Amino acid sequence: MKFVKEEEEERRDYILQKDETTKSTSKFVIIVIVLLVIAVVVSGIVFLNN
Repeated sequence: MKFVKEEEEERRDYILQKDETTKSTSKFVIIVIVLLVIAVVVSGIVFLNN
């Protein structure tokens, strides 16, 4: 099984495909995770100061 499939490959056994949809979705997920981590850190700081 291959982890990343190139656009021009003719395979069916892969996890991710190297195309624009996968790249944009990956960027979105990473941004959301970073924002959630920042929100947890900020809320922890706010609650510790009260």
